[in-house]
Amino acid sequence: MQRDWDIFCKVIDNHGDLGVCWRLARQLAGLGERVRLWVDDASALAWMAPEGCAGVRVIDWSDPAAVSAAAAEPAPRVLIEAFGCDPAPELIARFAEASAADGTPRAWINLEYLSAEPYVERLHGLPSPVFREPGAGLTKRFFYPGFTPATGGLLREPDLARRRAAFDRAAWLARRQLPWNEGERLVSLFCYEPPALAALLAQLADEGTPTRLLVTPGRATAAVEACLSSAPWLERAPGQASALSISYLPHLDQPDFDHLLWACDLNFVRGEDSLVRALWAGAPLVWQIYAQDDDAHHVKLDAWLDWLEAPASMRRFHHAWNGFGNAALSLADIGEEWRLAVTQGRERLLAQDDLVTQLQHFVAGKS
Repeated sequence: MQRDWDIFCKVIDNHGDLGVCWRLARQLAGLGERVRLWVDDASALAWMAPEGCAGVRVIDWSDPAAVSAAAAEPAPRVLIEAFGCDPAPELIARFAEASAADGTPRAWINLEYLSAEPYVERLHGLPSPVFREPGAGLTKRFFYPGFTPATGGLLREPDLARRRAAFDRAAWLARRQLPWNEGERLVSLFCYEPPALAALLAQLADEGTPTRLLVTPGRATAAVEACLSSAPWLERAPGQASALSISYLPHLDQPDFDHLLWACDLNFVRGEDSLVRALWAGAPLVWQIYAQDDDAHHVKLDAWLDWLEAPASMRRFHHAWNGFGNAALSLADIGEEWRLAVTQGRERLLAQDDLVTQLQHFVAGKS
């Protein structure tokens, strides 16, 4: 049964929330659902999804005229409040009125942030009755993405494994006009400002393995440039070569960001959406988690490492990259154990239903 979905997204920073919501909207539309994506700042879609997507209508949440016009349209069958973003009161009121007036089953879903912590399994699917206007009398339900069968799973397109298996690295690099030599290790860098970045660049430059670092635009590029502007290790003796070459990337749309991760031998990622895409890529990865003032991200990072059954070397590296613990960053830590942990984790995830499949079943059962 085809449904109308409203997805609400508030862009906090770094475009991660919008990235997740766009992938969700696009996958739903690909399955024949009708989707309206409400977002307060859709500017990043100009490079993230320049061609748009048939079946997805993007609405400017900050435009009063757009809100008023949509409030006059039929209410959606499913309302997704992404990451506790509080949709416009007029639209919640329309949703509640329609639910009371026509008796059509509707679902209000609070899509939560991704975590491997134990509370996710306890809270996934729980109801949250609404007692105050404009949604008084309705019930939200929590939907938690996660890494285990007792959670809502992860976003994964139906043809993802097939496309990953058919990917041609050399052809993609040539199409993107990225320089690459056989035998050169490819490393992607998508990060905030990791405290160990200077140490990473120094080790890459001094290693015996030639490495090309593919740096994403924005904060990652700024962080690398800041390191290079003051790094004493760049002052080499005459004739001394560096093993490190750096290429700065333009903004990539979502399919090409996936291709970047598929092309690389090691991926440094940040936030949630890119972590999931790096897991699907299957190469060794390093995750920079979003920092929180109370250091709650330390617990969150360790919970994910526990789920991954990460070897001790991978745990040490992650602690150093994220700025806690006493371990020093060492590229010598990265080896086959890392690849095995990631690929085995991916196999466990592939054995579970993806997030959209679970969400559709959830909505059908809870409507």
